[in-house]
Amino acid sequence: MKIRINGNSVRIRLSKKEVERLANEGSLSEKTSFGSTAFEYVLEQNNEVKDLSASFDGWKIIMQVPSLYLKEWPVNNVVGFDANMPIDGDQTLYLLLEKDFKCLDNTTEDQSDNYENPKSC
Repeated sequence: MKIRINGNSVRIRLSKKEVERLANEGSLSEKTSFGSTAFEYVLEQNNEVKDLSASFDGWKIIMQVPSLYLKEWPVNNVVGFDANMPIDGDQTLYLLLEKDFKCLDNTTEDQSDNYENPKSC
């Protein structure tokens, strides 16, 4: 699971195994340790929500994912889901959850479990 935060946007990318695990088990989490503290990001399947939503609690981002989104996601061609979650006043938090594709350029990162990049076909 990879996370990218930029301004008021949170983007999470998942490998094939992670998409399957989220759909089957209902949650995923990842931690980055800073020694005495850790930053955690969590995906949770939720039957109650109709769109992506997120909360921040201390050192943890929790993104709620509608169960309906995940039902066929491991086997369909849907790349991902996004939402503009209203926050204070007229501001929004942009949320994006997507499948992770193999890079087209040379990279040293292990991409064996990533989805084939549609631009490489």
